[in-house]
Amino acid sequence: MLILNRARQDWEDSAFRSLPDRLRGDELIVVNNARVIPARLFGRRAGIRAEKPGRNPRVVREFLSSEIEVLLTRQVSPEEWEALVRPGKKMQLGERVDFGTGELTGEVVGRGEYGLRRLRLTSPGDVHEAIERLGHIPLPPYIARSDEPADRERYQTIFAERPGAVAAPTAGLHFSPAILEQIKQRGVEIAAITLDVGLGTFQPIHEEEIEQHQMHAERYEIPEQAAKTICNARRDSRPILAVGTTVVRALEDAAAKSAAKRGNDSHDACPDFLVEPGRAEAGIFIKPGHRFRVVDQLLTNFHLPKSTLLLLVSAFADRELILRSYHHAVETGYRFYSYGDCMWIR
Repeated sequence: MLILNRARQDWEDSAFRSLPDRLRGDELIVVNNARVIPARLFGRRAGIRAEKPGRNPRVVREFLSSEIEVLLTRQVSPEEWEALVRPGKKMQLGERVDFGTGELTGEVVGRGEYGLRRLRLTSPGDVHEAIERLGHIPLPPYIARSDEPADRERYQTIFAERPGAVAAPTAGLHFSPAILEQIKQRGVEIAAITLDVGLGTFQPIHEEEIEQHQMHAERYEIPEQAAKTICNARRDSRPILAVGTTVVRALEDAAAKSAAKRGNDSHDACPDFLVEPGRAEAGIFIKPGHRFRVVDQLLTNFHLPKSTLLLLVSAFADRELILRSYHHAVETGYRFYSYGDCMWIR
């Protein structure tokens, strides 16, 4: 764990197991309790809207049963999902793909950029049960192996309770039951919210100008009790430590909505809610220049170039400080990516 001090503009090398002892003891730690679903599906194209294939037997077979890979990214209605489809060119409006032996069918009802499609999923039984049975855990692409049954639990944080994410909120993967118990023994309070990790978190920036990047909305829910706990922490001047960029995105989006609802951009007194409780979608794009309303500290993994996550941490800390600390992390041998090491920004 690299500990970054924003006030002193420096850092120190440490280990995550030291976290409980380094906490003051009055912090509020906010975690994401989203659970990863087996959102990666492999099916065969029904091809009902394609051109007739002619008489070539090989083309006929491909026309009838070419393989299609689908990654569900966000549920937008009880029956419809946004999804990345590969190969996307074959899946035009009206096309169908069958999963399993008729247990689940997807029909393309909308199109978006970069292979994004809107699928209507149907099943003779329960759609969610069919996804759970037929789907695969969507491991990050840099893990060069197929998913295994053990990944259904291994690629989850110890906080995971609410199914809906298509990637793990990876900062939470560092916590073990023993570490969590030590933190609680220090008197530190824990609050849980849910943000269903999707394209908004892991879609890279394609545009030359970051202002042109379109953030994909991600669904989140902040229980009323969690909102009250966050408000109490702010009122008592206790540090609010977000575990992961997904928590930051949900809290800052909810704070902006709360301020807009009350027509007041200042929450110093926190008379009601610092963050708006309930369900919403985060479309917020946090980049340098953002004024943080809620989060005081951040525990996060190391992020890739051209990612919105790197922009977020650069907004939370000074951009030059982040770049210098990343250079140190590379030289020192810190591990990047989902199963890598972490940074505690204070």
